[in-house]
Amino acid sequence: MQSTEVAVPPAVEATRWVAVASVLGLIVLSLAWELWLPARPSLWVVKVLPLCVPVTGLLKRRMYTYRWVSLLVWPYFMEGVVRFNEGWPATAEIALSLILFAACALHVRLRLRSLK
Repeated sequence: MQSTEVAVPPAVEATRWVAVASVLGLIVLSLAWELWLPARPSLWVVKVLPLCVPVTGLLKRRMYTYRWVSLLVWPYFMEGVVRFNEGWPATAEIALSLILFAACALHVRLRLRSLK
């Protein structure tokens, strides 16, 4: 039997894993920031739920998921900017958001270029 898998360029795979790692990092950071880092837990922990949805699509290399995740990330970036005076979690959220956006945008661009 022949394998139906297509050879994926290493740069595309790298952007895929960077995107997955940054989404997981945002999930862990948001959980920690709202449950353990403040003096008391907050109900704002529900902000993690939209981040859990795209993990499967990112792992399965669904192009549509990479496109809409690049739009989903901006509220998390804005939250980091608004809460910047709260310390390192805000800086980490800004950095992870920007990394996620760049990884998704680059992934889409490289995949479309490799199809040509």
